[in-house]
Amino acid sequence: MDRRDSSVLVLGLGNRLLGDDAAGPLVVDALAASGRAGRALLRDGGTIGLSLLPEIEDAAALIAVDAAEFDAAPGAVRVFEGATMDRQLGGRKRSAHEVALFDLMAAAELCGRLPARRALVAVQPASTALGLEPTAEVAAAIPTLCAAVQELLTRWTPALATPSPAPLQETAHE
Repeated sequence: MDRRDSSVLVLGLGNRLLGDDAAGPLVVDALAASGRAGRALLRDGGTIGLSLLPEIEDAAALIAVDAAEFDAAPGAVRVFEGATMDRQLGGRKRSAHEVALFDLMAAAELCGRLPARRALVAVQPASTALGLEPTAEVAAAIPTLCAAVQELLTRWTPALATPSPAPLQETAHE
């Protein structure tokens, strides 16, 4: 992938063996099956690893989809954009993957390659216990998560030709 092509990376994060934690990969699957992600690169990022850094660095924009704690009812969906995403990833409430995602984003910023536009599309999990299926609440939220990703793609795509740098913002840990 080459940043010059104004690409958007949609990164589904989560462990498919841990119930609601599979939300990110399930959204990527649903978007791929629907054919409604346009030219976005859909990637099942699993439980994250350093191998994702080049893809994040090369993306003009990043949409991460994950199950995350944000003090809401199970199945609630929330979109965190830009500095709000940075605060969610760097704050006290996090999913099992957000520390690694924050670290990957910090590494991309150090290299001067942090996507200017970035968002976390999150769902509040009910259970991340061992299991191959999400809970009913999170399963019912998959279409809403897909719609949130599609809304970001629609809104961002025309603007990606001239991204403005936006530094990563870390919040103090208590």
